[in-house]
Amino acid sequence: MRTLLVEAFLVSTGIVALGEMGDKTQLLALLLAARFKRPVPIILGILVATLANHAAAGWLGAGIAAWLGPQWLRWVIGGSFLAMAVWMLIPDEADEAPGGNPRFGVFGTTVVAFFLAEMGDKTQIATVALAARYDALVAVVAGTTLGMMIANVPAVLLGDRVAKLVPMRVVHLVSALVFAVLGVLSLAAL
Repeated sequence: MRTLLVEAFLVSTGIVALGEMGDKTQLLALLLAARFKRPVPIILGILVATLANHAAAGWLGAGIAAWLGPQWLRWVIGGSFLAMAVWMLIPDEADEAPGGNPRFGVFGTTVVAFFLAEMGDKTQIATVALAARYDALVAVVAGTTLGMMIANVPAVLLGDRVAKLVPMRVVHLVSALVFAVLGVLSLAAL
């Protein structure tokens, strides 16, 4: 059981950290950092929003796993991972940055913006699939949250310098490959 928890945590962390590179929420982190120049409330806002969003997604994934049963679950998970592989090849565009004085402060603005930006996002869908795949909700949510923080904290702290150093096309291709392999492995277990 302990090995499964570690695997769920590490796979969830890696998938989301890779999947988040160049994602709209990473671009949102860059925009918020450039706009407000207050990294601590932005980082804390990202953490709170991600925990809330991914906990709900993980709970949904665990519920789907219980409802579908193992045979259908493998098909759904395999198909989901293959769909994520294709989705990774479609680049995200930055959403509009909040302007003016934020109504809820920097922290509140970040929480609301990140929570909404994650709705239906690749990493949220990946969290649903990972929670359905592993019977380890806390490990999956902790891993996906850490993956989000690994990708977004440097974006907040280093801003535009990070975007110039990382070739996003390569990151997207590697992420797509990881999702495709997971999809094929899930389907091969049939």
